[in-house]
Amino acid sequence: QVQLVESGGGLVQAGGSLRLSCAASGTISSILAMTWYRQVPGQQRELVARITGGGNTNYADSVKSRFTISMDKAKNTAYLQMNNLKPEDSAVYYCCADVFDGIKNWYYWGKGAPVTVSS
Repeated sequence: QVQLVESGGGLVQAGGSLRLSCAASGTISSILAMTWYRQVPGQQRELVARITGGGNTNYADSVKSRFTISMDKAKNTAYLQMNNLKPEDSAVYYCCADVFDGIKNWYYWGKGAPVTVSS
């Protein structure tokens, strides 16, 4: 089993910055990828950014040049640096880890970190 704990959410004014963290713990042989999603109530969950174990990244068009995803493999922790935040970035941000336990890979989700951007 693997547990994911997100932190760093909160309230910020438009134009401000936040840094989200997602720490994975448990039976982990290797993390194949970590992905940040976000969801606004009543809307579908959308991919924000993804990073593979090899360091390849991809972003939603709406956050490119403003958000940066990174991963500290030694700490099994992913980060999402969010700059120049806009009110439309307000959502609950979820971390998802694609983890290989030595036999097969599994997907795990965190409980979410709310982000509110005021105008």
